Amino acid sequence: MSRPSSARGDQWTFLTNHARVLIALAQDPDARLRDVAERIGITERAVQLIVADLETSGYLTRTRVGRRNRYTIDFTVALRHPTEADHPVGDLLTTFIHREDTPAADSGHAAP
Repeated sequence: MSRPSSARGDQWTFLTNHARVLIALAQDPDARLRDVAERIGITERAVQLIVADLETSGYLTRTRVGRRNRYTIDFTVALRHPTEADHPVGDLLTTFIHREDTPAADSGHAAP
């Protein structure tokens, strides 16, 4: 069995940047996008575009709180790919976040 070349084989990951941004905002709904970008290793502009995608698709809503934004995730929206569409995004998020470590529903999360 051949092994992938190190030039290609070391570059792929299981999660997309969309998933990483959503997980980061699930863990901290008051996070600044600059901080999310630094945490996951992409540009702030890339995070802004991803948040716009997620908001347009109904995965999150943005609420202005003073000079900051708070992000509320809808854990019930189905995953996008047809082979995963029977699972809500909450299934993915709960895999990566611990319920006891996340803020309560009144601080930015829709109930799963």
